[in-house]
Amino acid sequence: MSKKLLHLASRKLRPDLFIDPFIKELQQLGELEIVTNAADLSEEMIADKIRDCHILLTGWDSANVPASIAGSPGRLEYICHVTGSVRGFIPIEVIRSGIPVTNWGPGQAYYVAEATFALLLACFKNLREHIEIKREGQWKLSHVERNGSLLNSKVGIYGFGVIARQFYKFCRVFGTDVTIYDPFVSESEPAQVDSLEELFEKCDTIVVMAGLNEKTRHSVTAELLAKLPDNGIIINTARGAIIDQEALFQELESGRLRAGLDVLDGNDELPEKHPARNYPNLILTAHQCPLSEWPPDPERLHPMHTVCLDNIQRHLKGEPLLYEMDEKRFHLST
Repeated sequence: MSKKLLHLASRKLRPDLFIDPFIKELQQLGELEIVTNAADLSEEMIADKIRDCHILLTGWDSANVPASIAGSPGRLEYICHVTGSVRGFIPIEVIRSGIPVTNWGPGQAYYVAEATFALLLACFKNLREHIEIKREGQWKLSHVERNGSLLNSKVGIYGFGVIARQFYKFCRVFGTDVTIYDPFVSESEPAQVDSLEELFEKCDTIVVMAGLNEKTRHSVTAELLAKLPDNGIIINTARGAIIDQEALFQELESGRLRAGLDVLDGNDELPEKHPARNYPNLILTAHQCPLSEWPPDPERLHPMHTVCLDNIQRHLKGEPLLYEMDEKRFHLST
């Protein structure tokens, strides 16, 4: 019997998620149904649709899975979350129920780590200020004390999951002195410290790569930022709410620190007139820096797609799933 695959898009189908070659591959694996504007359906109607499928595909902008599915799944066998964080889409009750849930695992790790490294290099080489003075009609910077090198620089990584481990590989090539802080990692190749305070005291650059949870929310405080040396650097490609954003903006407005932020507290946006948009020591990439759309290839599947397709095939064959979510991982993930 052919399995029924279902995706419930809150509004329009995300074209960057459900690309044509991905849809074609899914159609080879079962009967695919895509429902748009699911946000207009009641919770019970959504639950009924889910109970009538075998495999539910969730991801960016998909409808939330009702908690009632945990106790009454119907025909549902497996939830394949195509993207990263499942929180906000799949409730903890479903994870606890034993219904298998997977996500993209390390599928996008290279792209995010690469984007993080790009921001780091851009800050070290002070690229925004170089660009700005050319736009203003000048040519050379009047001061170059911000220009630095990754060679022997002291970079601290806050959080050491799969993305941070890929980022660390890049750092090794450049001879960077790396220290990490992650209370959930017992052993790692780079040196570890026992607290965020030690990390900020030891390093001149901090790269935030931790998951967002109640322990990490606003954990990068004004007091910690004050421990960084003048011209120190903050990079954040994790979640904006990990940093006390107003405290960071005060440091940036004073000119003391530099930052590369792919993410911001709240909805990853700043009002049009917000002064931080004009800080010469701040690079903002609007949660788009890790995207990889060039060179164009209409038939290319992204890693998140290949991980999803592999797991669906594993499920259909009765083989173990990769990157299955459990309660501990649910709480640690962003």
